[in-house]
Amino acid sequence: MRKSVFIVVASLVSLMANAELAVVVHPSYADAISQDDIAKIFLGKAKTFPNGSPAVPINQEDSQSATDEFNNKVLGKSSTQLKAYWSKLVFTGKGTPPKEATNDAQVLELIANNPNMIGYLDASALSADVKVVARF
Repeated sequence: MRKSVFIVVASLVSLMANAELAVVVHPSYADAISQDDIAKIFLGKAKTFPNGSPAVPINQEDSQSATDEFNNKVLGKSSTQLKAYWSKLVFTGKGTPPKEATNDAQVLELIANNPNMIGYLDASALSADVKVVARF
């Protein structure tokens, strides 16, 4: 019995670790966005989308699994590395970290109501209120 429970739990953890991540924008955004463009926006190196319109990145809280996945797959950094990165930029006055949402639902709500925002969430939480520009 214990072995069966362990296998089920291990399978669920494995599925969660391999969940697909979606980067989303307002449905009115029509242009393509590369992974490099996304990383530059979330690292504060770009303040606009490739088409020149303002870009406001939305992170999720560190406690969300989508955050670690996004940081690793898209930004190539751990949570600790990102905290150090933003601490340095904030201290020197050269940057402000992205705004933060509490979960996938809040990301959906914020982006659906603001054409300048970009965020990420678990692909299973997608709705027709946003446009997917990348999947990881």
